[in-house]
Amino acid sequence: MSKIQTGGINHIALTVTDKDRSRDFYVSYLGFNMVIEFGPKYLLSNGGVILALNTAPDPGQAPANDRFSEHRVGLDHVSFNVGGYDEIAAAKQIFEENGIPHGDIVDLGDLGMYVLAFRDPDNIQLELTAIKGG
Repeated sequence: MSKIQTGGINHIALTVTDKDRSRDFYVSYLGFNMVIEFGPKYLLSNGGVILALNTAPDPGQAPANDRFSEHRVGLDHVSFNVGGYDEIAAAKQIFEENGIPHGDIVDLGDLGMYVLAFRDPDNIQLELTAIKGG
């Protein structure tokens, strides 16, 4: 059987409850820039990743007061690379100053990286990852 050769991620599309609020979060805290409003979606980019933000395509099927949960089938989390430990420590401080829910900086030991988990306005779990010595 042949295998499909894949490369890096082209884009990530997230269903959110409020596009404007989510756009503001990703632009203000994670260095994304608004690229274009494409139909019902906002397309943002950080120079390496395109992030599409969209409300539910059929609002009638969206559960009332829905929030993200990594305990359901589908997305668990998205992790963004940062330059090093100092950037993760600075991000943790920004999150604390702005009331953004987050965990502790975790040293993943033999994996050679640090991670910091946090949540966006829809409770989508995100991480910052820094390679040790990077």
